[in-house]
Order: sequence, then structure tokens, then C-alpha cells
Amino acid sequence: MIVRTTAEITGTDRDVAAERWRSKRIVLGGDGVGFSFHETTIEPGTVHEFHYRHHVEAVWLVEGEGTLYDLDNDTTYPLGPGTMYLLNGHERHRVESRTRMRMLCVFNPPVTGTEVHDENGVYPLVAAEG
Repeated sequence: MIVRTTAEITGTDRDVAAERWRSKRIVLGGDGVGFSFHETTIEPGTVHEFHYRHHVEAVWLVEGEGTLYDLDNDTTYPLGPGTMYLLNGHERHRVESRTRMRMLCVFNPPVTGTEVHDENGVYPLVAAEG
């Protein structure tokens, strides 16, 4: 059984921040459950482009408002509390936040540690958790 709080993750290598977003990696590949689970926050008034070529991702927005742009299918979706989106086709996408957004994200296969990626889907897992 795994029990964790986000408070105990804060300030550790599972607390990853870049630019104006932050991701608390609550469950990682090294935990052996077949997925990873993150709490991610995006600051208001920001634009972020993502492409996870090697992961399927489900996102549940629990706080905040913004817009999701599916760049592969030229489709736009409003985002608000209670919205879920699933990137099951490895879609390139852009998230624009109007207010501070907090979302819960599940990745399959799991992220294994602190990683970086670019918009071409390159997602090296550079600091594996054990």
C-alpha cells in the first residue's frame, strides 16, 4: 500500500517545476503500479504546448479555467473545474490558462522520474526513480 501527501513531496525530486508550471509526482514508474499520477498547477495567463508521443495521458481539471487546443485536429475546448480530457492519440496540444489551473494527471506508461520533453514528443526519462 502506498500512502503519500503532496506536502511530503514538496521540495523533493518528485516536485518538478519549469517556467510557470509545477508538477508534484505522487506516483512514478518505480512505484510498480503501471501508471504515474501527478498534481500539476499552471499559473494564470500562460500558454504551454505539450506533446507526449510515448504516453497516453488523462487530465482532470479540479480548479481554474482555460482553453485546450488540439493542434492535430484543429479543435478548441473550454476548460473548467470538472473537465476531463484524454490524450489517447498522442495529440499535440496547447493549454492556455485564464486563472491558476490545478489538474490531476495520469500517464501510461508511467513517467519514471524527473523528465523534460520538447514539442516533437521527445520525452527522455533522465532521473529514474527506484
